[in-house]
Amino acid sequence: MNRSLQIAILALSCGFGIAQAADPYASELAGFYTVRKGDLLKAAERMPAENYGFKPVPEVRTFAQLLAHIIDVQAGFCSAVNAEPRKPSVASKTSKEDLVLALKASFEDCDRAFRSMTDSSEKEMLSNSNGQRTKLGTLLYATLHDNEEYGYLAMYLRLKGLVPPSTDSR
Repeated sequence: MNRSLQIAILALSCGFGIAQAADPYASELAGFYTVRKGDLLKAAERMPAENYGFKPVPEVRTFAQLLAHIIDVQAGFCSAVNAEPRKPSVASKTSKEDLVLALKASFEDCDRAFRSMTDSSEKEMLSNSNGQRTKLGTLLYATLHDNEEYGYLAMYLRLKGLVPPSTDSR
């Protein structure tokens, strides 16, 4: 490939946002987290307060319990990455106001954790009850968990006749 063509391809890829960031793995993971963060916040805000006690069948969590679970798991992972490990517990909270505030606080911890990530974080190890995982892997797992749990929240919203935030643009 001649030099002019290489430069043209590089210029086009930069224009379309395809050029790699300094830390492409950490940046891409942070992008996925940011999308799901927005959806989780909107889902928590979209569900009316009177439906926080809703559960589709007796065997599953209420909307509030599911949100509390998301908050606790997320805060646990992110506090570990921030070298401030703690086991938060918002399981006793049931009000929309309390849970939305707790969700925002857990995102503050995670935002800080994601800002600290670089691709070399792949080598920084954390110990947990399941063994060891890298900091980057810990945040990947947290994001995957958020994604899975958001799917449940979306179903709760639909069962109440509400459109999930991730579907808004469709």
